[in-house]
Amino acid sequence: MTPVAIIAKAKEMGLDIIGITDHNSTLQAREIRRVGALAGVAVLCGAEITTREEVHILAFVDTDDSLDKLQEWLTSNLIVVPNNPDIFGYQLVVNQNEDVIYQEDNLLIGAIDKSIEEVEEFVHSLGGIFIPAHIDKQQNSVISQLGFLPTHLNVDALELSSRTNIEDFKKRNSYLAKNTFIQSSDAHYVDEIGKVYTELNTDGTTFEHIKSAINRNE
Repeated sequence: MTPVAIIAKAKEMGLDIIGITDHNSTLQAREIRRVGALAGVAVLCGAEITTREEVHILAFVDTDDSLDKLQEWLTSNLIVVPNNPDIFGYQLVVNQNEDVIYQEDNLLIGAIDKSIEEVEEFVHSLGGIFIPAHIDKQQNSVISQLGFLPTHLNVDALELSSRTNIEDFKKRNSYLAKNTFIQSSDAHYVDEIGKVYTELNTDGTTFEHIKSAINRNE
């Protein structure tokens, strides 16, 4: 999953926009955005944050300054457990030349010491996009962990996994139907990129274009 391989697959699949959300880290996203810009693929940068409740959240921000602030916040709140590469693999940041430029020694698949409400508040304080991830799954989703979507939570959209039909899900969960829904490939391997995608009605591919389309439920 190097930057060049990711962008090449996105181009092959006809994707105009992709999101990069490593677990509790933004460090790889910027490198992929650089490669994407050269190839005409817009890259939303962010992280898949695991809250204190073990809920997965997709968080996207726009500017480099916001990305730096998000990374600093994640680093300072990560529950520190040393990574064991023999079990979990190496956690590397790779540039467009496939050179390793950083190795993270703390395990990133755990949780940060912040609640779902605190994550939502911080992401929105940066002008970001806050999306509870794969809410149809039986683990690490807001519904599996809390049993419901808190009504006071300000969500920009809800994500469903590739195995679920959005309209069927809305019928079964009518109380959530008014929300914007997206589907993502949640790719952990290059060949999974683009296996499912979301179409947005937007005139451009900037962060604000995308955020506006999501908030309009289009």
